[in-house]
Amino acid sequence: MKNLVLVFFIFQFSFSQINDSRISDKIYNSLEAFIAKPNLNDLKKLEVLEKNSSAKTKSEFLAIVILNCNLAFYQNQFGETNKAISSYEKAWLLYDKNKLSNYKIIEFCLKPLGNLYTIIGDYDAAENTIKDYYFIANNENDALQKYAAILNLSNVYQSTGRIKEAIILLENTIKSEKLSPTQKGNLYGNLGSNYLLSYENNASESNFLNAKKALEKALYFLKLEANQTQAIGNAYLNLSKVFSIKKDFVTATIYLENATTLFEKTTIEPRKLAKLFYEKALLLFEQKKYQNANELIERIFTVLLPNYQTVKNSLPNKNSLYAETVLLDALDLKATVYLNQNLPKKALECYSLSFYIETLFLNILLYENSKIISQIRSRNRTEKCIEMYLNLYNNENKNTYLEQAFQLCEMSKSVVLKNTQQRYKNVSRAEKIILQQLQNCNTTIIKEQQKQELASVSVINDAIKKQNKLMLLLKEKELKNNVITKSEINCKDLYAKLDQDNAILLEYFTGIYRTYIFTLFNNTISLKAINNDSKSLQKIASFIALFSTSDAITNDVQAYNAAANSVYNLLKIPKKSTFKNLIIIPDGLLNFLPFEALITKKSTTSNFSKMNYLVKDFIVIYNNSASFYFNAIAVQNKRETVLGVFPVFEKSILELRFSKKEMQAIKQNFEGKYLEKSNATFKNFKANALNYSVLHLCTHASAGNVETPASIKFYDQEIVYSELYNLNINPNLVVLSACETGLGKLYKAEGAMSVSRGFQMAGAQNILFSLWKVNDFTTSLFMQKFYTSIKKGDSYAQANHNAKMSFLNDKTISNTKKSPYYWSAFVYYGNLENSNAILTFYWVIGFLGITILLTLGYLYYKKLKKLNYNGRISKDFEEK
Repeated sequence: MKNLVLVFFIFQFSFSQINDSRISDKIYNSLEAFIAKPNLNDLKKLEVLEKNSSAKTKSEFLAIVILNCNLAFYQNQFGETNKAISSYEKAWLLYDKNKLSNYKIIEFCLKPLGNLYTIIGDYDAAENTIKDYYFIANNENDALQKYAAILNLSNVYQSTGRIKEAIILLENTIKSEKLSPTQKGNLYGNLGSNYLLSYENNASESNFLNAKKALEKALYFLKLEANQTQAIGNAYLNLSKVFSIKKDFVTATIYLENATTLFEKTTIEPRKLAKLFYEKALLLFEQKKYQNANELIERIFTVLLPNYQTVKNSLPNKNSLYAETVLLDALDLKATVYLNQNLPKKALECYSLSFYIETLFLNILLYENSKIISQIRSRNRTEKCIEMYLNLYNNENKNTYLEQAFQLCEMSKSVVLKNTQQRYKNVSRAEKIILQQLQNCNTTIIKEQQKQELASVSVINDAIKKQNKLMLLLKEKELKNNVITKSEINCKDLYAKLDQDNAILLEYFTGIYRTYIFTLFNNTISLKAINNDSKSLQKIASFIALFSTSDAITNDVQAYNAAANSVYNLLKIPKKSTFKNLIIIPDGLLNFLPFEALITKKSTTSNFSKMNYLVKDFIVIYNNSASFYFNAIAVQNKRETVLGVFPVFEKSILELRFSKKEMQAIKQNFEGKYLEKSNATFKNFKANALNYSVLHLCTHASAGNVETPASIKFYDQEIVYSELYNLNINPNLVVLSACETGLGKLYKAEGAMSVSRGFQMAGAQNILFSLWKVNDFTTSLFMQKFYTSIKKGDSYAQANHNAKMSFLNDKTISNTKKSPYYWSAFVYYGNLENSNAILTFYWVIGFLGITILLTLGYLYYKKLKKLNYNGRISKDFEEK
């Protein structure tokens, strides 16, 4: 009720400050009548009024701003969150563009907008909006709004897993700012919920005690002032969670009932009521009171879904669902109840609705990071579903269960990358410009933040403000086309393609508890699982660690041989067979593992070239998703030309002495443009990238770290991976002849945020990149062999394979340099075949065909000649 009074007060205040106009009068009169008795039908009438209102003067624009803010407030009250966000966004754009004043834009637009972004999971937009109004409040010396910004920013940090940042922000604010008891209480309440999450991630007694202590302080301060009923109720709710985690259900229930009593004294919006029911249902579930939990879950559906029909064990209609986190949590909880009641098929049916809601969330998000976080959220659900399908298969022996599990696995693979590549095919020029400007702002923020203490707050502020405006402009243009559909691969078609390509597909899904391995070949699918226990994870991590330095393998060759064979067996890789190609879709930590260097059979030899590597059994091709392999578009049938980037970095500690040899070797095989030394600038690369079929970058790169993003060096500057998104390229092949180009911050759902990802997001379909720091000399040799193979007409996959085999068989290379450290660093992601290979195939077929015809013709001619000489068929021949 307090919010309504405030909205009405601001409306009245603004009304008195401006000159009346016909448009303004109509808006204010309609608002006054609506606020007196708000209802859904009249809300629709206000929406029509807003749509038909146009303005010329500042007073008219302000009236439309106020109308949109009020619309948004009530749209949210009536459960229309997406409409509310759009209304707030329009209000802010109009207010800022027309430089309006005399309205508390933070309180009635930016603050609720930031909160709604947080609720729907648009965390980048939320963070930018909150920081935007923090800077405004700071400039206006508005302590109340600065406090609100800090509180809301901590919510964003909490929601994105940045718990430590949230705790530091809250504790520093409590210590340094002059705060009222209510403000302190709210900050302590938020601090307690963050410590609670820390306890869930790390069940240390200190986290538990810190959570309990902070929440008790929250209650103390909140009770010092009147009208804090909901805030006190929230503190009780969090205390209930604290004791529920400790399995003290008696105390947890007491706190939950206290919260319920307080909430019943106030009028709370449907979403908060549904959230209360969810917490009650969760507590009952923890006590194994499944029937009671189910009843409360159905109450959630009744509150959030007006058309929901309460029938025992009924699920909502798919068409009635919308993007709402409480609804998502309720469906997930109901699925878990079904699972505990030994009803896996009902659980899977329930989870399918959860996945649908996740897709709805994805469709309203624009920022890459927000989309990735949304995907991470669904990983646990995917793992549970795959496990259920595996159990159903073991019980009923139906392959359809394995295929359904595979479809779910596929839907979790690089969704953001898939969506970006799909979107760019249809995006308009205007949208491309906005996307480029958005990315430029992001780059400015990242690079300025890297300066740490020397970073300019004003530069970051300006970039955030600009980014915010661009995002709103993009949403106006793009949302209608920004529809993500998670289409399934037809397994029969996939089997047929694999058979045609003489290939085996090996796809991994790394969950929290188990890693699942799908193997598809010869019209069959199998699913195996390995436990993610410390022993298994240690094997994989230790093997990858062997490639961190050049001498880790050569110092103990037998240890390498044993470790590589152990991981080979652990990962259930198919044995050598009549199938020539092995397509690997890695996941999680396996993204950093060089499969080709695994040992298929242990030996005692110290001769690296004689070891039983996987590369000797298969041509190994990697990809982010089976759908990329299945939907791959053959590269154009045209002569390969190369754009080479060779900064060399002469007479510096960065000098790449052997890059000149690498360049000369490529030049001998392919025409093109070779940007050398000072010409190897990012500007020159961008200007020429669209004109060549192969982009070859021989330079330095870095995987970055937690704070610093992956990057690649040009002669004049270092480019972070996300800057490459703007290239909008479509080459046949990208070769990243540099260190760590496949490494970066790892997200299970998307892979590494690496330099290679930057090129993939820009449009590269086929890419060769490295998994660790590579040696300048051996890389130069490897690349010479790789391009020689391409020149002969081999596919890129075959060329990568041939280069490795040639490297191992090259007698001029010492045994030490034949360590897998030197030849297995580069992995190929992309098509199995390319146009050159196809063209070569047809040339070979054509040549053989002509040869056979000529040979047959010659033999037939000789036979005729012989018969004619014997005087037997001369006449008949002439007649024919």
